[in-house]
Amino acid sequence: MGYIASGISMSLDGFVTGPGPTRDRPLGERGEVLHRWLDEPMAPSDRVHLAGMRGRTGAVVMGRNGYAPYEGTAAGPLGTTPCVVLTHSPPKPDEVGAPELFTFVTGGIAEALERAGELAGGKDVVLHGASPVQQALRAGLVDELYVSLTPVILGSGTRLFDNLEGVHVQLERLQVVMSPGVTHLRFQVRR
Repeated sequence: MGYIASGISMSLDGFVTGPGPTRDRPLGERGEVLHRWLDEPMAPSDRVHLAGMRGRTGAVVMGRNGYAPYEGTAAGPLGTTPCVVLTHSPPKPDEVGAPELFTFVTGGIAEALERAGELAGGKDVVLHGASPVQQALRAGLVDELYVSLTPVILGSGTRLFDNLEGVHVQLERLQVVMSPGVTHLRFQVRR
């Protein structure tokens, strides 16, 4: 299946979207502030962090709502990196802008990660979005958590660590990278 990591920006109060996310606006109200650190000019430490993560990534697993901004396009969140989309109802083939880039699975997180591992070419599989991260944590299938902690309090939205009742995850801190607009935290999941 390969090495599985998350890569996500989060507010200080634990939200990865603002309130009211929709398919048309997946980051919800005010959620774009979470990714402000990605705007140019990017801090040198952020550039190094992002380049390292992108360089290790061979495939992305995302939910159907995470796919919405890329529907009908020829690129995903990491350009032409293969994406596996978890969904209950895949789109019709003629609705997919880049069928060679997006693979749709309906069998759950284990199937999505297995397929992404095949597509990753020996590189990491990165989880994109709260729901895939939560599903993989519940299944015990996450190796690392990368969280880019932004200095903002959103008050509501989608929490990264919701829906984990009864799940105990022990983490070991591997890296902390601080820059003016974000703190990158990297943890290994201990088994």
